[in-house]
Amino acid sequence: MKKLYRFYTLCLLLLLCVSLFCVQAFAVEDMWTAANRIIVDVYSKIAGVSTVLAGLMSAVAVVGAKLSNNQHKVDQAWDWLRRIWIAWAVINGIGAFIAYVAPLFQGLATIQG
Repeated sequence: MKKLYRFYTLCLLLLLCVSLFCVQAFAVEDMWTAANRIIVDVYSKIAGVSTVLAGLMSAVAVVGAKLSNNQHKVDQAWDWLRRIWIAWAVINGIGAFIAYVAPLFQGLATIQG
């Protein structure tokens, strides 16, 4: 019985110490503001990288088409160039769509209590 009392006292003392040394953390911004900031930051980096890669791969495709003497390879290079441009347009179109649609949902991501 004395061991159980000692264990119980130790647990309560440990709980008291943990509660006294816990640091309270308060959020600076709400979840929606943080999510919006993260999405804009990540998308801007993706759009920047995709633009650089699209330019580089376009140059490679054009050089490959101009230097090749095989018509099949030339056609493949132009097909790749078209795919690169379409992919770049889709990636940047997503950003334009989000920039246009996001203000329409302003204020809807709130919890009324």
